[in-house]
Order: sequence, then structure tokens, then C-alpha cells
Amino acid sequence: MLRYKADIRSLVFMFITAGMLVLLWQYGSEMSTPLWTLCYIIQLLMAVIVSTMVHNHQHLGMWTVKWLNVFTDNFLTVFYGFPVFAWIPTHNSNHHVHINKEPDYTKTYMVSEKNNLLTLLTYPSLSGYKQQKAVGSYFVGLYKANRRKFYFHLLQIISLVAWILIALLIDWRKALYYVIIPQQLSLYTVLIFNYVQHIHADELSDFNHSRNITGKLLNFLLLNNGLHTVHHISPGVHWSTLREKHDKIAHKIDSRLNERNFAWYLLRVYILGLFIPSCRTENMRMERIGKPETVN
Repeated sequence: MLRYKADIRSLVFMFITAGMLVLLWQYGSEMSTPLWTLCYIIQLLMAVIVSTMVHNHQHLGMWTVKWLNVFTDNFLTVFYGFPVFAWIPTHNSNHHVHINKEPDYTKTYMVSEKNNLLTLLTYPSLSGYKQQKAVGSYFVGLYKANRRKFYFHLLQIISLVAWILIALLIDWRKALYYVIIPQQLSLYTVLIFNYVQHIHADELSDFNHSRNITGKLLNFLLLNNGLHTVHHISPGVHWSTLREKHDKIAHKIDSRLNERNFAWYLLRVYILGLFIPSCRTENMRMERIGKPETVN
């Protein structure tokens, strides 16, 4: 019933995500501090991975059976912290159409052309706010346009609200640590990924509109979400095919947009770049427009 066997990895990640919640909720208070810390780090890592599973599943459902895709939508919703149908109007139908150009709700230069620690950390809140109206309009419009889909989406909202309320009623402290904080991390980091993947790229270029993080370990964990150029070129293909497709076009992508190590990119650009100008990214968008770049 899986479309691709590669999604066995996704299922394993889903099992670990749910398992870590159960483990920490039931036995977290009995664990030693080092063991609790390790388990909590794993839970937070899974929260980040959940955001990439949401992305992949909204582009191409994991299952060939409708009810299993609906179940997966709701499972991902409660761990992601927001109804996953929101990706349809803001990502699938907007970002992939405009790719960091106006009127992309997630365009990286909505406030500033700079790429620094401040713009990185504030972007998720700004982008999330920009997307809310589109999500609301899409959902309300479905009531008349497609009543059946409306109720499927409504189920996601009900599932999420019930999940959080029940957790809070049972134990608000555990709910905060093991439900709400991982959800917020999931929502925040997926927008960080979008920012990094498009900031200072050339949105009008066929191959230089996105930054790629090519490291194999990162892409194993994030289900190839680091290979972003090829994803925009072929958004409907399964994530497991992206490595092969990326390798075929990698030579066409400006070398400045192919980063091997994500941690080094973050350290180099957003920490060392505070003091060393050569560590900062070059604004390819401004290069195309022809304006001299004075600040990064």
C-alpha cells in the first residue's frame, strides 16, 4: 500500500516519534538526567524530521489508499503542531508557483535583503504571520467548493485541538515539554530551512533559485529535503528519487549554492559572518538586479 518502499524509513521515523513521546511521558520523571537529556534530544530531532515528512506527504501521499493518507495527515498534524492542509495554499499552490518571487508568502526578502543572524531568527515568525490569511481563506472557501475535503481538513483541526487540550488536562507540565515545545520546534525549523534554501539565491534562474545542503547524513535524516533545486524542478516526484536527479544537474548549479555541511553553513554565515565578511553569503538576486550590495 506504500507508493514507494523508501517510505518504510518514514514509517520508522513516525514510530520513533510516537515512541519517544510515550517513553518520556510515562517514564521521563524516573530517568537519570543524562538519559532524559538524550531521549529529549532525540524527541526534538524527530520533531524536526516530522516537518520534512509533512512536506513530503503533502506533495505526494505516502499511501495508495485514501484512508491511510488521511490517517497520516492527522498523525503528522498532532506532532507538527498545525493542520498539515495549510501547506496546500501556502506551499504547493503559492511557493512552488512563484519560488521566492512576489507574491510568494514565504519570500525571504519580505523585510530585508540582508542575510544575518537577526533575519534568520525573525523570518519564521514573519513568514508564518504572512501565511495565515491564505490558510484561512483556503479553508473557508472549501466549504462551498469541496465539502468532502473541507471535512477531512476540519478533522485535522479537531485532532490537533483535542490532542493539545487532553495533554494539558492530564499534565500541563508534560504537555509543555513533550507536546508543545516539540511542535513549536517543528514549525520553526521548517521555515528556517526554507529561508536558508532561498536567501540570496537568484529567484529568476532556472537552476540557481535554491540552495542545496548535500550531506548524506542530513539528507538521510531529513528525507532528501536538502536537495532543494531539483525538488522545485520536479515537485511531484518522490523524495527518494531526488539524489539521482540532483546529481544529474549539480554541475548547472552555482557552486555557491551547494553546501555540503549544514552545521558549518550556519556557523560560518551566521556566527563567523558577524565578524568576517568573507564568511557571508553573496546576494545573487542583487547581482542580477545590478544593485551594489552594501550589507549582508
